[in-house]
Amino acid sequence: MRRGCISLGEVRCDDCHHIIPYPERYLIVEETEGTVLHLCVDCSLKKGYASYKQEKGEQVTTFLIE
Repeated sequence: MRRGCISLGEVRCDDCHHIIPYPERYLIVEETEGTVLHLCVDCSLKKGYASYKQEKGEQVTTFLIE
């Protein structure tokens, strides 16, 4: 299961180990083995969990994969 979240404090990305400060967005990925990953937007884009989309004339980042 994937959930897009907004950091309320210092959340650390499990891939690049950078701190995700308030109010940056990040993704939580719950894998089948029970592990939970916290990924920043850059790492989510690299792994294919996020994408860019045109909405109302602007380019936005979305965690919803079509």
